[in-house]
Amino acid sequence: MLTANPKIPEQKRVTITSQRRITIPEKFFREPGCPRKAICAMKEGMLIIQPEPDVSDGGECAAQILSELISEGFSGQDLLDEFRKRQAKVRPAIEALLEAARAAAAGSGAYETYEDIFGG
Repeated sequence: MLTANPKIPEQKRVTITSQRRITIPEKFFREPGCPRKAICAMKEGMLIIQPEPDVSDGGECAAQILSELISEGFSGQDLLDEFRKRQAKVRPAIEALLEAARAAAAGSGAYETYEDIFGG
């Protein structure tokens, strides 16, 4: 029988149903501010469930996209069509950045320093 991992300070035992469902203990759900979706991963034989960043709102991104489109001369239906195209690219771009950050943090991906990006 497996026991709790002594390297992890706070743990709770959960039951997995025949439909592969679990109930996340309230404290573990509330503290990280879990949204309705999570990312499930395996690392060193452990199942890791972490909150998925909520990038669906995109309020700041939306305002930036609209500002750029207006300055580019879009209006009316063309503005709406182009806005939808560009907004659809935001989530994949953020997900790619997060994946690159995870790879760099795990030591399996390249990374850049502040100086690399913005200079000395």
